[in-house]
Amino acid sequence: MKIGIVGLGLIGGSLAKSIKARTSHTVYATDTNEETMLLARMCGAYDKPLDSTSIGECELIILALCPSVAISWTREHASEIAKGSILSDVCGVKRTVVPALTEIADKNEFYYVGAHPMAGKERGKFQNSTDDLFVGASLILTPDTSTPSSVLGTICELSSDIGFARNVFSTPEEHDRIISYTSQLPHVISNAYVKSPESHKNRGFSAGSFKDLSRVALLDENMWTELFMENRDFLSEQLDILIENLQKYSQAIKSGDADTLRELLREGREIKSSVGGH
Repeated sequence: MKIGIVGLGLIGGSLAKSIKARTSHTVYATDTNEETMLLARMCGAYDKPLDSTSIGECELIILALCPSVAISWTREHASEIAKGSILSDVCGVKRTVVPALTEIADKNEFYYVGAHPMAGKERGKFQNSTDDLFVGASLILTPDTSTPSSVLGTICELSSDIGFARNVFSTPEEHDRIISYTSQLPHVISNAYVKSPESHKNRGFSAGSFKDLSRVALLDENMWTELFMENRDFLSEQLDILIENLQKYSQAIKSGDADTLRELLREGREIKSSVGGH
């Protein structure tokens, strides 16, 4: 199969490397950064550049772009995408992306399936991409009732080949609601947490808890601002819940109410025990 990848950042680069390392598929790739293209070519992450000619040769094209750019790229190149081929994306929000790309796909007679790999690192860019980033991870897919089983089969087979442990089927609404809690809220928390004056004095005083909580503060502010704004209704709900819960802890600690604090801590421990690590 000929696979096109648009965008060679952390996720797109890791997809390219994974496909090349773990399958016999041919990879066409493009990125607006010439240095990135050179690095990717030198390490064998793709076979040929993805351009106006080779777009039509691809049976699957994956957009590793932020939501607004994914939509604009598809509009610009829709007529070049082969009829009957598959388009997918890896955007972190789905309610804006899926309707827009579905409409373009229907008009131009190719298939579209939204996707979101549950894998990443705090540092982006191609330089941090790896061919094992997706090993053991989940791939969320947002097909609709008209998506042919053969199209889903192609995507699911590829996801298995490059290391994903499971495919999770969802709707754009459910995806954005849950992701606001499991992904977006932790990034807000981490980014706000490191703004304490004590953050600059942690040397020799920090261990795993500081490292875990502060890790994703190293975010790409441009990408995450777009994701947060696109999902601001669900994310603001989660923030309000968190703030309400934090106020309970704060009040108990300020008032010296050890019994209430102990109960709050017990509740949190039991909830974490019941949900596990996934």
